[in-house]
Amino acid sequence: MYPDSIQNLIESFKFLPGIGEKTAERLAFSVLEMEPEQVEVFSSSLVEVTQKVHPCSKCNTLTDQEVCFICSDPSRDPSILCVVEDPKSVFLFEKMGIFHGMYHVLNGLISPMDGVNPEDIGLSSFMNRVQNGNFKEIVFAFKPSIEGETTTLYIKRILEGMDIKVTRLASGVPIGADMEYMDSLTLERALQDRKIIE
Repeated sequence: MYPDSIQNLIESFKFLPGIGEKTAERLAFSVLEMEPEQVEVFSSSLVEVTQKVHPCSKCNTLTDQEVCFICSDPSRDPSILCVVEDPKSVFLFEKMGIFHGMYHVLNGLISPMDGVNPEDIGLSSFMNRVQNGNFKEIVFAFKPSIEGETTTLYIKRILEGMDIKVTRLASGVPIGADMEYMDSLTLERALQDRKIIE
């Protein structure tokens, strides 16, 4: 029903996660209302990001340099390594500004149900980095899920025998949550990770 060029734009927006027909139509018409210079910037940004952004050669997060801004920052603490499942997690921690160590990004989490095995998540580059680094602590910062737990336990077993402290993010009952709606895993972790009241 739309002219081909508009329909093509709508279909292109639907490539994005969470974008359905209605949202794609709204976005397409928003583009039609843009100034030509804005459209130029928008389209060139799409091309540029796909051509220039790639994994960092050290930590595997996204960068447009050979080595990302974190790995090349001499003020970071090189003794602590935070292991995450994807680059989005790195940017989330960096926005909070509370972690000052190094990162290593895996290619997802181990999930046998989905056919994702240990060799599929880039553990060889992680182990190479650990063996060649001087890390005193490794922090697992995975989502609290079966896949996160499986990946944590698998890597912890590989690291046994090394003189490295292995930790994970504390997790528990969120502020404002109603206890009767908490799942058993969250409550169990909250009890295990309980802290002294000071």
